[in-house]
Amino acid sequence: MTFDRFCRLASIPALALCLLAYTATCLQAASIRLLRDPDIEHGLSQLAAPVLRAAGLNAKRVRVLVVDDSSFNAFVIDSRTIFVNYGLILKVTSPEMLQAVIAHEAAHITNGHLARRMQNQRSAGSAAGLGLALAVIAAAAGAGEAAGGIAIGSQTSALRGFLSHTRAEESSADRAAASFLKSAGISPQGLVDVHRIFAGQEVLSIANQDPYMRSHPLSRDRIRAAQAFVATYGDTSSPNPQADYWFARLRGKLSAFTRSPKWSLRRAKEETHKDIRLMRQAIAYHRRNDLGKALKAIDSALSIRPNDAFYHELKGQILFENRRWANAQASYGRAVQLAPSDALILASYGRAQLAAGAVKPAIRTMEKSRSLDFRNTLLLRDMSQAYAKLGQSGLAALVTAERYALVGRLDDAGLHAKRATALLPRGSATWRRAQDVLLAFEQSQKRNRR
Repeated sequence: MTFDRFCRLASIPALALCLLAYTATCLQAASIRLLRDPDIEHGLSQLAAPVLRAAGLNAKRVRVLVVDDSSFNAFVIDSRTIFVNYGLILKVTSPEMLQAVIAHEAAHITNGHLARRMQNQRSAGSAAGLGLALAVIAAAAGAGEAAGGIAIGSQTSALRGFLSHTRAEESSADRAAASFLKSAGISPQGLVDVHRIFAGQEVLSIANQDPYMRSHPLSRDRIRAAQAFVATYGDTSSPNPQADYWFARLRGKLSAFTRSPKWSLRRAKEETHKDIRLMRQAIAYHRRNDLGKALKAIDSALSIRPNDAFYHELKGQILFENRRWANAQASYGRAVQLAPSDALILASYGRAQLAAGAVKPAIRTMEKSRSLDFRNTLLLRDMSQAYAKLGQSGLAALVTAERYALVGRLDDAGLHAKRATALLPRGSATWRRAQDVLLAFEQSQKRNRR
């Protein structure tokens, strides 16, 4: 498992265009801290696939990624990615509940809420701006207190207007999510159970809440609507052992990496799937720096599932982080054989090859990984080191510039992009990539001077 940054914008050219337009979205283009793990992301894809297909989305193109945040939340910011906080995954207690969350976020995509929400946000900003303008006029006339009241009132009104649209969208997303779950053969009771957790998250009493200041309908209303759907259409779903397995596995791995090793070793005994129990123990021992016990546990898991690419990948991580470069390379290599198109496994394999001194093979592996997932900033860091070792300074500067750009450090990105532009063949594809970064940097500089 690795920590990475994910840019909210689709690409560096998109970042440049967004800065050029200077929209409100640009101000929110800060990166999101992610927990990247091929095993966890595979498990999420297994759970999401039937829901996404029922929603009319391409299950191979819409990814579910884990945010490094312990709060109970999930969200979408584009049509290709659903973000789920790891705290939500650990809080829900059944695969149906997690699938209900995914269905709800998928509904925002299919219902066209993303485009409408941006328009609503721009309208709300305009209304708030008008309020501030009126406040300046009132202050100039000597009515200081009145000016404050106008500004606050206008901004509150604008926010309420924006959130009223959001509440309607959330209600329609709930209805669509229930329909997706039923079509996919998944119990819609999961939606009811999720709303009950949300109800438990509400700190203020209903009497003290201002419903118009909320971005979601009141949980009690959402629970009633979900219950009404179940009562009307029934629950025709049947048990799904595969969903149960992958839900237990992704939660087991997440908890093993985010909670204390002592907790993991104590709770792993409750795990009904033996291989998942051994995986959790392997991670706990690894985090305790007990290499012998960690390898014994993961080897035992592999004896149960010898062709499991993700267990080989975990063994590779354990070996790599204990500086066993050659052994790590072998384990990652076996994982690549079993999952040749997994970008994260390829990235780890390339890192192990680089550490073992196989620089040219590492570059080939990393390039393949990047062709599958161009926003992996940890991969870009490794690629810059590999290019530098080969004496390809222009390419090393380029990928460094792209890495800084994708995490929002545009000043650093511009510095390296200028260097890359001077070193790369003018007019080449790599030179044009450096130009894209330079454009984003220059637009950022212009915006900051305003």
